[in-house]
Amino acid sequence: MPVPTETLPPRPLLREGVYGRLRDAIVDGTLAPEEQLRDTELAAWLGVSRTPVREALLELGRAGLVHATPGRSTVVAPLEARSVRDAQAVVAAMHALAVRDAVPRLTADDLDRMRDANAAFADAQKRGDVEGALRADQRFHAVALDVCGNAAARTVIAQYEPVLRRAERLRFGSHEGTESIARHEQLIALCAAGDADGAARLAEQTWQTLATAPAVAPPPS
Repeated sequence: MPVPTETLPPRPLLREGVYGRLRDAIVDGTLAPEEQLRDTELAAWLGVSRTPVREALLELGRAGLVHATPGRSTVVAPLEARSVRDAQAVVAAMHALAVRDAVPRLTADDLDRMRDANAAFADAQKRGDVEGALRADQRFHAVALDVCGNAAARTVIAQYEPVLRRAERLRFGSHEGTESIARHEQLIALCAAGDADGAARLAEQTWQTLATAPAVAPPPS
């Protein structure tokens, strides 16, 4: 049959969109730790069929954001120290790789983007705007990740970074978040000086600081 000529309306949520909405709801606390997730309820909430919801839950399970018991229930994973450590070891290494590769390619405009993001981060911290601080922090680290052009690193970070973003919400809501401003400034200085190895080491250390984030539960005994 010929291809129809009329334009179909865009689907509001595809598979990636469902995953993103559920991921963000877990990270921002809309879906609380240990909360049971029923695909029928989630599908009704998002206005989609159960199939993309089930696919998203499987992906969220691989990312460590939900726990599924075969034949029983799926729940939002608690924020456990072990999960944070496992994720941050991988994410820190990938960010270090991205920064090391990006430093020789960073332009003056790229460095200005980092400065602007850190200024927004500092302002959000001052106002107690945790969501704003998280968005600014993502913008800051995205500069090197975009410039390095390493698709594999981006994929790995996208899978495991949401676990750390949950921990960051706790850190950025405390006095410890202000220390990130100085680390960002130091990272910019190292990048501007062309010190790829030094910048990579600091980037890795920055992500490793989440090990001391408050209110992260120890693993179950």
